[in-house]
Amino acid sequence: MPKKKSVRLCAQEFMQDAKKLRDFCKDSKKCLSDAHVSLVYDGAVIKLYAAFERMMIGALIGVINNYTSQLRATTNVQFSAHLTDEVCEYIIIGNGYFNFHGRDGLIGEIKKYVPDSHYLVQTVKKREYTDSLNRLCALWNYAAHYSKASKKSALKSIRQKKIGSAGSWLKRQNRFEDIALSLTELSKDIEKGAPY
Repeated sequence: MPKKKSVRLCAQEFMQDAKKLRDFCKDSKKCLSDAHVSLVYDGAVIKLYAAFERMMIGALIGVINNYTSQLRATTNVQFSAHLTDEVCEYIIIGNGYFNFHGRDGLIGEIKKYVPDSHYLVQTVKKREYTDSLNRLCALWNYAAHYSKASKKSALKSIRQKKIGSAGSWLKRQNRFEDIALSLTELSKDIEKGAPY
């Protein structure tokens, strides 16, 4: 029988990654120029998104691995009671990658595998995480691509008319810290809701 993936462990790993990024960003302000600090924050939001994405994939793998009955109910496909992590990951991403656009997109992805009443959906649906999730996705995309479309999305998420770079916006007024802390709270909620 395959070993069950720990959703709690996925959440704890995200908390550690987010703290390391927050500490790194704070330290960069002590020794780098303003322009270099902006670059650090560009990289930090990309890394934060990657860590969050890893947590969500891990959580979904754990949920599918531990509760194939919910996957059967959601998809109407008869899966065996015990799936390996690799099979669960393939169910989620196939030959591609895990992709979601903002909070609503993430909720939609989760609901492909579990019902609306599931703790994972209910946690991500909490209103207090809306801005952080939307900003994480939009600013990650802008930091990674700097396209007109990604800039427009970033401006919409921060509710402003101008932005230099994602990093230049994030480094001011503890904005990166606020997003990272909000997502840490979300991961704590996931950790509390997970049976193991």
